[in-house]
Amino acid sequence: MTRVCLAGATGWVGRGLIPAIAAAPDLELAAAVARRGSGNPLPEALSTDAPALRLFGTVAEALDAAPCDVLVDYTSPEAVRGHVLEAVRRGVHAVIGTSGLTEEDFAAIDSAAREKGVGVLAAGNFALTAVLLAKFAEIAAKHVPSWEIVEYARATKPDAPSGTARELAARLARVGKPQREVPIERTHGMREARGAQLLDTPIHSVRLPGFVSSIEVIFGRPDETLTIRHDSGSGAAPYVDGTLLAVRKVGSFQGLRRGLDAVLDL
Repeated sequence: MTRVCLAGATGWVGRGLIPAIAAAPDLELAAAVARRGSGNPLPEALSTDAPALRLFGTVAEALDAAPCDVLVDYTSPEAVRGHVLEAVRRGVHAVIGTSGLTEEDFAAIDSAAREKGVGVLAAGNFALTAVLLAKFAEIAAKHVPSWEIVEYARATKPDAPSGTARELAARLARVGKPQREVPIERTHGMREARGAQLLDTPIHSVRLPGFVSSIEVIFGRPDETLTIRHDSGSGAAPYVDGTLLAVRKVGSFQGLRRGLDAVLDL
């Protein structure tokens, strides 16, 4: 039985994870964290059937009170690094579903996890089709030398680029740098119009009402283009399924791995 501490229990994905963990024969929800609901019974906070737990206000309080094997974090970019390092210090594995971490954050988490001998799996998107997009894009980048990323999200999403876009840029950077006919520094007008430059890949972030979450990577060669696109629906089920898979796999390695495909046979 894998004991799970869920941070962000009352959030969009958290609400979907709670019944899924409760229904899994090999998983147990040992602790739940929601800063605004601290001290409240979980069923009352969710207004639905849920394990009879009281919400903790912080990850540290939850891990001190309840023995856990894996921390799952779906909170905020400002809090996730501290939460994960808190878990790692206690020898608890971690699954990161929160986006917005920087390369510096990932390096610090990887170092701490290796020192403690625990695993951390971070994914900007746990949906299987998003994982396949990243895999297909990595293959395409080996054959098509120029690319840019465009990602779309709801108007209220605070971080940009999204975690999915950051992961995709990191994957493409392992293949190489995209070729440019005109270097960014030679752009006439506003260089910002060419997008944020992350690991040499231009990323254009759109934040508008009407979007949930979409991402596309566009590859170009003379007289031809290839677009690979992923669109998310309004339900949390794809993220729930991928997160549970990550929970089951994160104890099988040490250090940080990025992307759900790091534990899949793709």
